[in-house]
Amino acid sequence: MRISRFAFHFYNLFPSSFKHSYQILGFSGVFRLHKLCSSRPGDQWENNLSRFLSASPPKMKAVVIKGKEAYVDRDRPVPKLRDDYILVKTAAVALNPTDWKHIAFGLGAQGGLAGCDFSGTVEEVGSSVTKSWSKGDRVAGVAHGGNAVQPEDGAFAEYVLAKGDIQLKIPDSLSFEAAATLPLGTTTVMQGLFQKALKLNWPTDPVKEKTYVLIYAGSTATGALGIQFANLAGYTVLTTCSPRNFEYVKSLGAAEVYDYNDKEAASKIRQLTDNKLKLAWDPISEKESAQFCADALSSESGGRYGSILPVKCPREDVESVSTLMYTIFGEPFKFGPQEIPAVDEDFEYAKKFLAMTEALLKEGKIKAHKQTVGKDGLEGVLKGLDDMKNGKVSGEKLVYRVAETP
Repeated sequence: MRISRFAFHFYNLFPSSFKHSYQILGFSGVFRLHKLCSSRPGDQWENNLSRFLSASPPKMKAVVIKGKEAYVDRDRPVPKLRDDYILVKTAAVALNPTDWKHIAFGLGAQGGLAGCDFSGTVEEVGSSVTKSWSKGDRVAGVAHGGNAVQPEDGAFAEYVLAKGDIQLKIPDSLSFEAAATLPLGTTTVMQGLFQKALKLNWPTDPVKEKTYVLIYAGSTATGALGIQFANLAGYTVLTTCSPRNFEYVKSLGAAEVYDYNDKEAASKIRQLTDNKLKLAWDPISEKESAQFCADALSSESGGRYGSILPVKCPREDVESVSTLMYTIFGEPFKFGPQEIPAVDEDFEYAKKFLAMTEALLKEGKIKAHKQTVGKDGLEGVLKGLDDMKNGKVSGEKLVYRVAETP
């Protein structure tokens, strides 16, 4: 009991600049601090505290890549704030296929942090961040998990470093769990539908004439977001999924839905569109999905096919564009053996698009994907990654509350 009274008393005496570090010292840290300060009474307590903190950098729990697996490191240093970043105390994290692929395929930095999608509250703001953030603001964002150039980047941790100008402010109507499902999918949709591949009109400038767009796999987390954004932009959305998800994708704005297992589905799309479909986006990006899109697109030349992996439409008369979300940070990085240069225009585009997305979220025009909240926080993340890798997750987003880590 003496320790807890001491901790409470000293927490209220510390300057605010020390409180972030104090909050994550833990019991053993408090005990060591007690011994240090009590052994040097008088006016020197602040100097003693500074000495203690410099000798004992704050630690956290985090999911770390080791070989082609991951584990929870319970003694990981909290990443140091960079000028154009914010430090976020994580509330929830959401899983994406890219997370397990970075681990299993050896793409992630050895000893680096895993994970992209997160939500939480702002702890610190870098000096070069131009977006208005304050300590305590609710934020949802995307980190570059597995980044070989900056291994301390990654969302699956108690604290996250995130590029300050391209994170989302969460409206009060949205829970941390729901908000965590949005950032990576939104930026992927941004590049595929609007910036690079299909080059659709924005929701703020909806298309005037009836224009069809095919979004393959509409019940996936990214596909579901794509349906909503394209629908808000005025397009007539066609999509594919399992029959059990037909009503769900229609509720998001899909005009027509097709069973991707139906061998006649692509020809039915051609018939419905009078052979005029020119736009197809494929968030699955495999050989079979690319072939489906090729068969559904107009037989006339001039179509556009977008993918999120380096997969091309098997038709030479269709323009194929693949996108890679990680360019939004405007920083150089490595993707496997390939070195990717910084793309400033992608960073600037993301700032504007995400500002628009914030407004849509506040107005309730974009819905978060269906989510299942798992147990055991970061420990649960490890099981969730295995479940995704083994094909056990469909039509939902796995979310974990970081505070529930044992």
